[in-house]
Amino acid sequence: MNDFSSGTQATVLLLFTVLVTLTLLMCVMAGPDRDDLTNFYTGYLSLTPFKNGLAIAGDYISAATVLSTTGIVALTGYDGYVLAVSTALSLVLLMFLLAEPLRNAGQFTMGDVLARNMPGRAVRVAACVVTLSATVPFLIVQLSGAGSLLTFILDLPHVAGARTGSIVMVGSLMIIYAALGGMRGTALVQMVKIVFLLATSAVVAVLVLNHFDWSFGDVLRAAQQGSGAGPAYLEQGLQLGTSAGERLDFIGFQITVVLGVACLPHITMRLFSAQDAPTVRRSMSWAVGTVTTFCLLVIIMGTGAAALVGSRSIIAADPHGRTSVLMLSQALGGSPGSTGTTVLYSAVAGMVFITLLSSVAGMTLAAASSLAHDLFAHAARRGQAEPRTEMTVAVWTSVVVGTVAIGLATLVQNWNVGVLTTLAICTGASAVAPALTYSLFWRGFTRTGLLATLYGGAACALVLLVFSKAVSGTPSALFPDADFALFPMQSTGLVSVPFGYLAGWLGSRLDHRRRAADSLENRRLYEESEARLLAAAK
Repeated sequence: MNDFSSGTQATVLLLFTVLVTLTLLMCVMAGPDRDDLTNFYTGYLSLTPFKNGLAIAGDYISAATVLSTTGIVALTGYDGYVLAVSTALSLVLLMFLLAEPLRNAGQFTMGDVLARNMPGRAVRVAACVVTLSATVPFLIVQLSGAGSLLTFILDLPHVAGARTGSIVMVGSLMIIYAALGGMRGTALVQMVKIVFLLATSAVVAVLVLNHFDWSFGDVLRAAQQGSGAGPAYLEQGLQLGTSAGERLDFIGFQITVVLGVACLPHITMRLFSAQDAPTVRRSMSWAVGTVTTFCLLVIIMGTGAAALVGSRSIIAADPHGRTSVLMLSQALGGSPGSTGTTVLYSAVAGMVFITLLSSVAGMTLAAASSLAHDLFAHAARRGQAEPRTEMTVAVWTSVVVGTVAIGLATLVQNWNVGVLTTLAICTGASAVAPALTYSLFWRGFTRTGLLATLYGGAACALVLLVFSKAVSGTPSALFPDADFALFPMQSTGLVSVPFGYLAGWLGSRLDHRRRAADSLENRRLYEESEARLLAAAK
């Protein structure tokens, strides 16, 4: 309970109502016609580079980035700083390595890119399976977190009924956004979200610096004291430890973040809404600048939370620090019930709320699009589905995906589901990233190699994570009272990422020996499209 007055809660509810009404209206007005696939999947390629860049940044900055990363900075200092920088670097990697080839190779989904030179049902099914493996866990985490966060924001009793109601409310809105708005509608929501997010975060960061007379050194010194860690706050080790194995785990986690976050399907799907290669370049420039700016603000806000709120109070409210930015707004606003506190807390709460809504909507759209386009239209109907039929399936799969995610999030709302975020990112780094880089840049990549990469990388990440310290064997694990941890790390990246690349290479080499004719055909198809793929040549 946050002990706020009824006036503060009324202001928060009013702001929530305005945000929901505005974004729903935008989705309805921008929604596609019922038989217009191009509009649903890409929004007619009509967004300017600036708008598309904001939409990409909006999809990229999830509630986990806003809340969890800020909390990690507040509680672990240096480790959180590295995580924030790694988050920005991941989008930079996407910009320079994959963005243009992806836009040139794809049409609507990741399956279109992978099936470009290797058409077939098996490839489409594998792309859909991996897309769901990467998006559904993230959806569950976002919705589960929404339950706890909204009960805190709205000062509701922290009971299962209130949390379940919050999960259902956010999930229902996410379904409406994805089903009615399509790519263009969700893009407009992402733009509103990112502008509101940057403006509010900038105000909070300015207030933090102003509180310490614009000296970030003073902020750091106060954060060391408030964290209770002293000088260790600015050294590596507070998050995972300082032993040799724990340092390797830390390095592996950062590699996984850099490779995996930007390759998640709901991020790569947004690139297909750019009109051409120059547009995607300019869009990515805006997106990288926006995300980098926000990550810097996260560092200031997290450090400010440690300095002004203190780790003891942050952990008492939420062991993972996800409420740290909300508690910081309380500390900066002044006394409870004052105008400053009401305005600042309401703005931050609105920022959190719109971030939750937009994040889950983008992930739902990506999962539903893959089911409708890859699994139904191409795998089941062999590319013969009518546009109107595929559009109907896409809308209803949005409902199905959202409903399943709501149900699962309700079931696990009392669990420490942060491990599902790790699973999604590890799947992106171990399966999606190898598959895309091989498919876009290696002439000798074959269907067998592709399937080995997708299934092998995803399976390796899943199996290692199940038997890792993130699931059992430690007080912060998913099952703290059990101990079946055989893998000594909390992130699988150091093993699963090389395994994904190795599986693709071995599968392709074996395929070359077994089916030389098919391998030559794959190479020929790649060479024919290479100029357009890598340089957008006609």
